[in-house]
This record gives sequence, structure tokens and C-alpha cells, in this order.
Amino acid sequence: MMTLTQTPLAQRIRRVALGDFVHRSALRFPGRTAVVDGDIRLNYADLDARSSRFAHWLLDQVGSGRQIGMLCLNSADMVVAYNGIHKSGNVWVPVNVRLDAGAVDYVLRHAEVSMVVVDEALYAAPGMAALLQRLGVPLLITMAGAGASVDGANTLAQAEQGQSDALPNLAIDGTQPALIMYTSGTTGNPKGAVHSHESVAASLMGNMSGFEITQHDVFSGVLPLYHCAQHCLVATLHAAGACVVLLRGFVPDEVRASILREKYTAFTGLPMMFGALLVEPDFRVDTMRLAIYAMAPIPKPLIRQIAERMTPNVQLATGQTEMYPATMTFRPLDHPDLDANYWGVSLPHNETVVMDDDGNILGPGQPGEIVHRGANAMLGYFKDPEATAAAQRFGWHHTGDLGMWGPQGQMMFLDRKKDMIKTGGENVASVKVESVLLAHPAVAGVGVVGLPHPRWIEAVCAFVVRKPDADADEAALLAHCREHLGDFEVPKLIRFVDELPATSTGKVRKNLLREQFAETAEQAFSDGR
Repeated sequence: MMTLTQTPLAQRIRRVALGDFVHRSALRFPGRTAVVDGDIRLNYADLDARSSRFAHWLLDQVGSGRQIGMLCLNSADMVVAYNGIHKSGNVWVPVNVRLDAGAVDYVLRHAEVSMVVVDEALYAAPGMAALLQRLGVPLLITMAGAGASVDGANTLAQAEQGQSDALPNLAIDGTQPALIMYTSGTTGNPKGAVHSHESVAASLMGNMSGFEITQHDVFSGVLPLYHCAQHCLVATLHAAGACVVLLRGFVPDEVRASILREKYTAFTGLPMMFGALLVEPDFRVDTMRLAIYAMAPIPKPLIRQIAERMTPNVQLATGQTEMYPATMTFRPLDHPDLDANYWGVSLPHNETVVMDDDGNILGPGQPGEIVHRGANAMLGYFKDPEATAAAQRFGWHHTGDLGMWGPQGQMMFLDRKKDMIKTGGENVASVKVESVLLAHPAVAGVGVVGLPHPRWIEAVCAFVVRKPDADADEAALLAHCREHLGDFEVPKLIRFVDELPATSTGKVRKNLLREQFAETAEQAFSDGR
């Protein structure tokens, strides 16, 4: 067998490094806009130069191979900073800014960060300055106003001053860690998924192909960049030479105005975002070629509205922090007879099967756990070999999601393993009940969980957010459910709520629903329901 020795020179020639993508796009399209952030517009030459200057400063201050924490909202500064971290060979550790102070402290300490990049406004939030000072590492301030001053900290603008615009001449191995992104931690402390330059790069190439992204695209950037979904999309755009329009939150009127002003070719959002945009009857877009939804199923009536008023090219994108997204995609208008819980087929950079608990791969129509393998898989969980081994048993990444291949070769999502409701000897998929309730014209949002029941062990319970001005009551929704569900699947309890507890990306936090309404259910079921 022929073998070749990989010399340091050969490694440099073949290297895969995330910071190189912005640099290469700058060589091809220096004047093309890369980032729009309000009045700020960075072209590729700007983004490449600024991120390189920050990379040189980081190399001077902390060297390479260190973890750099980040507490930022979407901004041009944030994009400059994380690309600089990649170019310096350091490891980016973005932190969900919606976490409580204890969780933020846990992530930064567990990740062993050597520096924290933080927005000036977030640093000024109650308790944050004290938390970061106790951490005892240098701070770098982004989104700094005129005259900003944090004792002992540089601003990003100050860090860039006097540094070289050139890409650092640094050896980066594609297999070395590029980022640690922490999971939501709904069942305990967050776990840090470690990704290499190669695993993220594989995702970017697959996304570019699967969603046909080119340098002519203008995409939304409304989801948080500290989450893998928005980061992987923006990184894909910058590998392609496309443009992202960053927003710091979802305000429907502002988003509609931005879409029309910047002539978006694509919008990526949660189903509720599409619904909120289209509640304005005169809103239509004639520049858009792609609508990507994620995180939750989307009712067919809303799909039809998107197709009629935004674009007929509607796609679901799925993924996980551990398998850098996207992993699968579904085109609902190509399969009008399939319901909202289908995930479709794998993107080209990974493959997907359904597996039983013993590691056997199952065929069509056989339910089991959805597992993936591919170059976009994480290296493992940071400092947690046991959790890594459990997630990667049998040589596949285990998602914790249940599904099966449908008759058209499309993956049908059944439920999270932990959210499957066992009631009276039957298994009920919470997402199936949610899909039926979402199809009711009065329902804006829903979370379905199993709660303890003296007779049924668990009872199907639904917590519903009504649409504005809707007046449907529990009886009307139960009648709707009886038309579309088996008797054992119909909720034993429906309660209306003003809002559902959710993550920053819109996933309903069902663990909190169970905690908040356990007593309510106990009282209701004691009455003989």
C-alpha cells in the first residue's frame, strides 16, 4: 500500500480553516456586500481586513489554541470577532445571552476561556460586570459607543488599530477544534459540543449545495448567531460570497421593511415568524427565491400562504448542535399528502438511518431512533467522554429523536424519545397532537406533554396560545382533535396560556411545562377526568 508522509508544508496546502472562507470570498468579490447591520455595511474586503486585524491582536494577547468566550447579540462586530478567532487558530465559545447568570458563569468556567468578547450593553446588564470580573480573564468590548470605558478592557476598534490586514501566517490543522457550542441544557448543565474546522466546513459545503446558495443571495439574519442554526447559515453565505442582513430581534414591522428594502432572496425563520410576517395582508415579496423554516412543524395553510406571497420554494432544515446543521431537508409542496412532521432526506454531507436500541438499522415503516454520520459530526463533548461515548455508540451520532422512513423515502419525525407520552399502554407522539392542534384556525402555538394521571399513568395535556381575537374554547379544540386523532391521542386536558416557555430559537421547553402545570393537572384529574 502506498503511503505519503504529510509534511508541514503539505498540511498547509491542504488545510481546512474556517477563517479562510471569508478571505477567499474577499479575493473573488472584494466589493460585494457581506454584512448589513443597520447603517453599517461591510464588503468582503472590509470583513477580511478587520477580522485579520483582530486575529493578529489575539495572537499577540493570548496566542493560539485557547478558548475565547463570546457574549454578543447579532452585529457586524460579532461577525468580525468570530472570524478573527478562527483566523487566529483559537476556539470560539459563543454563549446564549438569554441564559441566567449562573448558567453563563458555568459555561465560561467549564470551557476554560482565556478571554471574553462581550457587547458593551450586555456587560452593563445587572450582575454581568461582577460575573465577568470574578472570572478573572481579559475582556474585549464590542458594539462600544463613543467614549465607552470598561476598566482594563479594549474595544474591538482599539484592538484592530495598527494591526496587519493580512491573513495570519499560521498553521491550522483542519481536525483541531474551531468552536465549542453549548447545548440548551434542559435536563442538566449544558454540554459543550466540540467541532473542528473540518466538521463545520463540511456543513457549509453541504448547505451551499442543498440550498443552492450563490454570491447573488441576500439572506435574513434574525435568528441569534450564538446558535448553530444561524451561525452555520451565515458562514455558508460568506463561503459563497453572499450577503446577510443582521437584525437583533424579531419585530415583524421592522423585518417586513428590511425584506423589501434590502431585496432579500431568502428568509430563514421559525414558523411563528412566517405567520407574524404574513398577518399583514398586503405584504408580498417578489425578490425571494427560498423560504427556510426550522425548529418546529409548520401548518399546511401557512405553507400555502408562504408559497403565494413570498416564494413557492419552501424548505424545512433540521440539525443539531452535535451534527452541524443542516442535516436533513424537506420540501412540503413536493409532498402535499405528507403531514407537517416529515423531515425529508439527508443533505449530501451526511447520511441518516433509523436504528433500534441494539444498533440494528431498521427498514421503511419501522420506528426507531434517528441517527446520523458524516463529516459534520462533532469531535465530542468537551471534558465529557462518557456522554460522548453514549452519543456515538455503534459508530453513529444518536439524536434522541424517534422517526421512521415513510413510503415516499422521506423521514417522518415521531417525537423526542423523552417526549413520547405513554398513556394507558399506548404510545402517543406529542408532535402529532401538536400538529393537529396547530391546524385549527384559532391556534397560534401549542406544547403537548404527558403529565401524571391516576388511571392512565400519563395523560396527554395540551397548552395552547390562541391567535389574537380568536375565541375557541377547550370544547371546540377537543372536538377538532376527535376528528383527527384516535381516542387515546385526544388530550385529557387543554389549558390556554399567554405564551409558551421557549428557547432562544423557539423550541418549546417542555420540561418547564411539566414543572409549571403538574399541580394544575393533578387537581384536574382528581376531579375524575
